[in-house]
Amino acid sequence: MNTAKKIKVLIVDDESIVRKGLRSTVSWEKFGMEVVADAPNGLKAWEAFLEHRPEVVITDIVMPEMDGIELSRKVKEAAKDTKIILLSCHRDFEYAQQGIRLGASGYLLKTAFEDEELEEMLGKFERELTAPVSAAPQDGERLETLLFAWLNGHNDKFASELAQLHKDQWHYGGQPLHIYLIRTAECDLSWGELVRAAAQNERSITEGSLIPYGEEYCYWVVPDTLREAADGLLVECKSKCGKLQWSRRGSLMHSDDLKEAFQALHKEAELERIYGVSGEDWPEPIWKAVHLLHANPAADWSASDLAEEVGLSRSHFSILFKKAVGDSFIAFQYKRKLRLASGLLRDTALTMQEIAERTGLGDSKYFSKWFKRCTGQTPSHYRSEQQKGDVSRTN
Repeated sequence: MNTAKKIKVLIVDDESIVRKGLRSTVSWEKFGMEVVADAPNGLKAWEAFLEHRPEVVITDIVMPEMDGIELSRKVKEAAKDTKIILLSCHRDFEYAQQGIRLGASGYLLKTAFEDEELEEMLGKFERELTAPVSAAPQDGERLETLLFAWLNGHNDKFASELAQLHKDQWHYGGQPLHIYLIRTAECDLSWGELVRAAAQNERSITEGSLIPYGEEYCYWVVPDTLREAADGLLVECKSKCGKLQWSRRGSLMHSDDLKEAFQALHKEAELERIYGVSGEDWPEPIWKAVHLLHANPAADWSASDLAEEVGLSRSHFSILFKKAVGDSFIAFQYKRKLRLASGLLRDTALTMQEIAERTGLGDSKYFSKWFKRCTGQTPSHYRSEQQKGDVSRTN
């Protein structure tokens, strides 16, 4: 294949002999590919994925830190077109089925597969990845990577680039800007496809301002003079797909305003994902209350404080909260803090004191007692069980 741009490959396996073997024995050049990185576990692989944005990921299933199934899920959420091959020493058909459901392209036994089997997959990937497509601009792909990494706490390169974007690409004569987060879940069409289906002039309104964000989301930066046209286009597209949803932050004049808007829209989308509802499904004061709780995890909100913040009496707030959310305010707080604490124990190396502070649960001693009362396990035992879970599944 004669092309200047190689297809990037990431190899992930906790056995160095497997990583070295795949690097050295496969004729990557034959398929127009190059191995840009390899990693010994899922967490390091995720970091490498965000850095290199490979089009092909070959990963072991059972690994420490993060297994191949979870890695595949995160990769597919970030870049749906990435090709994934799962590897295993065992016939883990249950895992394989999980992987295929997530969008993995194939499954190979490390101890049994033939070179021809892998090469057949790579050849197929080459044909698919080099076929002509109406892809987003390369700059949009780069911004997608930076934005995803920033919003998920991996680095702040996107935030540092916003000021320059605001001066150049998003200047629009110094107009105020509006940022839309568009959600196309269940539409069976991307935002670009919906625009074309609505027979609108996509190029004139979206060029240079659209940032894809995984499979079902995109951010859209629009100058004030195009605000009405943007709203009209969204309504037109919603007539083609009733499931289309969007949120907006507007009249943004400074790069700091843009940063806050991106983060606020992201947090709102996370709440919708966690609870399966949108701001339209809950009364506005309740949606605002839940947003405040998640935006300030260490804050010790009482029902009275939160009711006052959203403009309701305590009794009205409590009744409305239980009706909308399905849990009392106290039960909701209990579940939210437990979910946050469990995630920090599972996915970070933070100390018990740091987790106690981040969850608003006082000091490490109180946090340990509270967590054990909630789960029947001490935090250290829970963390230990989670970390060795991948290993135990191989026995």
